[in-house]
Amino acid sequence: MAPTPRELTQREALILHAVVQTYVSTAEPVGSRTIVKRFDMDISPATVRNVMADLEERAYLQQLHTSSGRVPTDKGYRYYVDHLMEVQALTQSERDHIEQDLSRRLDDADAVLRQTSHLLALVSHQTGVAEGPNEHDARVRRLELLPVSSTHVALLIVDNFSRVHTLTVDMGESLSDGDMLGLVRFLNEQLRDISLAALAAMLRQRMREYLEEQRRMAERALRLLQLLPAQPHGQLFLEGATQLFEQPEFRDVVRAREVLDLFEERHRLAELLRARVNEESGPGACVLIGAESREQGMDEISVVASPYRIGDETVGMIGVLGPRRMPYPRLTALVDYTAEMVGKLLTRLSR
Repeated sequence: MAPTPRELTQREALILHAVVQTYVSTAEPVGSRTIVKRFDMDISPATVRNVMADLEERAYLQQLHTSSGRVPTDKGYRYYVDHLMEVQALTQSERDHIEQDLSRRLDDADAVLRQTSHLLALVSHQTGVAEGPNEHDARVRRLELLPVSSTHVALLIVDNFSRVHTLTVDMGESLSDGDMLGLVRFLNEQLRDISLAALAAMLRQRMREYLEEQRRMAERALRLLQLLPAQPHGQLFLEGATQLFEQPEFRDVVRAREVLDLFEERHRLAELLRARVNEESGPGACVLIGAESREQGMDEISVVASPYRIGDETVGMIGVLGPRRMPYPRLTALVDYTAEMVGKLLTRLSR
């Protein structure tokens, strides 16, 4: 067990650790006798009871009913995560499984991340989330145009993550085959390796430099690009939500509905997780516990999330959502390693 700050004595820290571990595995309020027997403590139940009462008074534990045992509070979980838990290393077999499962589906970034959320849900028995790269990190690899009708064309943009972005546009004029070929050539010459988020702005910036023929091409290109939908953040993939509602904490219909509403507003959930990851700014997983988020629907939920990187740049994040009563040591290792694998796969894909 890691050394603890002076805030808790060694005995208090030991008993808080025992209460958290027991409650995580049983989902039942923890009594003093259970602690003594389960951890073979060389102290009496009465002594443990007194320490638990002190921890309750200091808001690390709470008693749901007068005659019941105690359960950890958000403050108790936070102290456990920050000072008491030891990250449980994944076995080589688990590492191999994660790497093989992701590598088999290396078609494009969204496919990798969709599978990542599924894999995290499967391995953790919680809800897996994964955020795709956003437009600022995606760069144009190739553009194509396909005729749809006399004046409508389909624009296909392949980015450096092998994702295909499509858009149908009314050009307001009929384009000949030669016009189409010339426009495709112009788009690829001028916009290759430009960020998706900056395509239209880049063309506008270069307009003054173009000769007359190029300017005409640029005006046509702008008709296409200015209609691209703004997607400042990547798509959020979420798998295994039903597993969350099988937990005893969510048998209450009102509580379950609040969580479901949060899941349906994925942009709000993504912003919450992204803010937490950015706040930590470290290389490893971060943990958000219950009411720390101050977000409706999150009171009974904890998140273990980690950024994935391409080179030194953070591109997105992955994580696991579950009840506050989660096995944090194992999930921290799982999320950390999976984020590392996702970063390696997307780095390879984006070259």
